[in-house]
Amino acid sequence: MDTLRSHLPKVRIPEPSSRIYKQECCVSFSTPRSEGGLFVDMYSFLAFGREYVMWNYEKTRNPVYLNIQETPKQVSEDRPHKKPTLLAIGVEGGFDSKEPEYEVSYSIVILPEFISLSYPSVELPEKVRLAVDAVLAAVGAERKEEVAAWTADKKQVSPFALSLQQLENGVKVPPSGWKCSQCDKTENLWMNLTDGTILCGRRNWDGTGGNNHALEHYQATNYPLAVKLGTITADLEGADVYSYAEDDTVEDPLLADHLAHFGIDFSSLRKTEMTTAERELDQNTNFDWNRIQEKGKELEPLFGPGFTGLANLGNSCYLASVMQAVFATKDFQRYYYENVKLDDAFKQAPADPTLDLHMQLSDEEIVRPRVPLAACLESFYASEEVQDFYSSAINARTTAIKTTRLATFPDYLVLHMRKFVLAAGWVPKKLDVFVDVPDEIDISNMRSNGMQPDEQLLPETPEEIPEQAGPVADEAIVSQLLDIGFSKVRCEKAAIQTLNTGVEEAMNWLLAHMDDPDIDEPITASGNRETSSAVLVNESDVETLVAFGFLPEMARKALRATVGDVGLLFICVIDVLPSFRI
Repeated sequence: MDTLRSHLPKVRIPEPSSRIYKQECCVSFSTPRSEGGLFVDMYSFLAFGREYVMWNYEKTRNPVYLNIQETPKQVSEDRPHKKPTLLAIGVEGGFDSKEPEYEVSYSIVILPEFISLSYPSVELPEKVRLAVDAVLAAVGAERKEEVAAWTADKKQVSPFALSLQQLENGVKVPPSGWKCSQCDKTENLWMNLTDGTILCGRRNWDGTGGNNHALEHYQATNYPLAVKLGTITADLEGADVYSYAEDDTVEDPLLADHLAHFGIDFSSLRKTEMTTAERELDQNTNFDWNRIQEKGKELEPLFGPGFTGLANLGNSCYLASVMQAVFATKDFQRYYYENVKLDDAFKQAPADPTLDLHMQLSDEEIVRPRVPLAACLESFYASEEVQDFYSSAINARTTAIKTTRLATFPDYLVLHMRKFVLAAGWVPKKLDVFVDVPDEIDISNMRSNGMQPDEQLLPETPEEIPEQAGPVADEAIVSQLLDIGFSKVRCEKAAIQTLNTGVEEAMNWLLAHMDDPDIDEPITASGNRETSSAVLVNESDVETLVAFGFLPEMARKALRATVGDVGLLFICVIDVLPSFRI
């Protein structure tokens, strides 16, 4: 404690506007879950992994750090399995999200000896306790930057905020213990800024959220503005204000006065809930983009030249592709990170290394597998076996061999490099490889020579093709879904539509098709193909759409709507986009 007290001048209490890093190292990808945890400099509020915190100490001589460590909770394998009672995922009463839970521990660490002091502790100096409390309560700078990148457009000042009339009804809102005035909801609560009524928000597509009471209150009163209580902090810019009249998130420049009208001291409140933008960001980064980014698997993040990139927020893939092309240019490489070591770049960086591009890009040479373009072309025109092909020559289904050749040669050849491979369960994985493109390409072996003397065309296809026996649902998958509480016909359709790949895939399909009008209709002998909810789709077509950035279920819905007609594919995908908004 005496050593800590001697370093109190190197401890700051952050202001509401301070940039506080506490989720990821400024030099590497270390997080509180990495070995040794994360070290937050209590003077600059920059975060460093165990391997790099001494770099910061040697450069700044800042000795006091908050160490944050997250360790997985031990889960008993024989714990009782609870049947879900709510159609939702990851909430009490809903389906288990299977995400691991973590225990968080904090300590004060003094460098260079790495002296560790327990936190919380009444023995710590008051200045240290106040500083740590403020750091833990603040929204991390990493999170703020992600949300800012996601929203892109600045919130507009609402004209209703500038002329808002507040009722003199004597309502005083307490600093905590809020509850919807019309139901038992204690989360996702919005306070109407006209009359101070506290009501729950909108109901989400999966049954979570609120009961629409705040929206219904506006429809009955036309009081336009509401603020989400759990987002109000000393930094009022982060508060979530919604205008029902404008149907959008807005800025209220008079929010401090509007809150004070109901006795709310915003300077003493702490953030307890996500804003609308933060929730949208979480759903888009965690819902489907994980498949291509391989999030959730135990992979070691790499950093340095060629490894450093942009996190895909769900709306940044085009920007990332342009930057990837820029990073590949030799002049860019020479200027920013060629022959520059990471530790030297860190020493030369300004006070905040997160803002220095040289430091963020410097390190080891990248090593990637190299694939010749000729091998890609050979894979494209190689013979492909087609199962279950109906041959009009024998009036039956058989196995066919399909080959692709070029009948004419264009002046310009455009190649689409699809660097993906399908893993188990039709999950696409991105291949991190170099493709070597020569100056000259010989594609004469792709030339089509037309029909040969020993070949003949298939006869015209008859109007009615014999029906194929319908697919059969895996009884093990059906049984597990029945235990959850779904009807048998729904369970069978889910198993068939996901090609019996597993319970999780079938469950995802069920949750996405709960509202289909024909979901409860019996399955026909042909697998119920004539109904919109159960048309079997070609997963290669789904993969094509996913490669363009569409959600897999959106692609399947489009294919079902067009009965697999790829010609109408993109028109249909654009048409169903509104129904997939989060």
